[in-house]
Amino acid sequence: MKNIIITGTSRGIGKELCILFAKQNFNVLAISRNANADLTAYENITQLSVDLADENELHKVQQIIESKFSNRVDYLINNAGAIVNKPFATITNAEFEYVYKVNVFGVAALIKLCLPYFEAGSHVVTISSMGGIQGSMKFPGLAAYSSAKGAVITLSELLAEEYKEHKISFNVLALGAVQTEMLNEAFPGYQAPISPLGMAEYIADFTQNGNKYFNGKVLQVSSTTP
Repeated sequence: MKNIIITGTSRGIGKELCILFAKQNFNVLAISRNANADLTAYENITQLSVDLADENELHKVQQIIESKFSNRVDYLINNAGAIVNKPFATITNAEFEYVYKVNVFGVAALIKLCLPYFEAGSHVVTISSMGGIQGSMKFPGLAAYSSAKGAVITLSELLAEEYKEHKISFNVLALGAVQTEMLNEAFPGYQAPISPLGMAEYIADFTQNGNKYFNGKVLQVSSTTP
């Protein structure tokens, strides 16, 4: 059985990813602040309550890797995200920092923790946003979120270069609109053409096969604006 860690699994795309990989007989570590009752039906899903904004909690992840994953991580999907939709002039420093702690610092800390457990062929997929793509359309109120999503793009490009000799791949999927709770926070009332399950199926396939063709790349996965 292969081992995968997925963050942001309490709802939306993350929850659907856990179910898809569990049905494919993966050992799944589902990381989120809150558990999801739908995931308890799968014996090969371990849910772990971790606040990615608090790096002191990451030791819980290491314990699972060593006790249930036989010290090996085949895939990591950085799917968790935090958003604050506010005009730049009114967003507080604490709110701006929190968005970065989850979307950037939490991603970096989790990758660093997993490095000793990656092997040749391991693939790290970080979920970014079209808002983080240079030259894409930008929207008022998303200064913290979109700039953070741009930061993880550059981070992944750098890590791909740094660990290419180890044959560990790092790629980014910059998503457009998917009908999730987070989309409603960013664009209230907007109806996206893609469901969480539909996007999860794409991400699951890319996670297992994308590193055969890509490393250090950013793929724009969007059919609409936003």
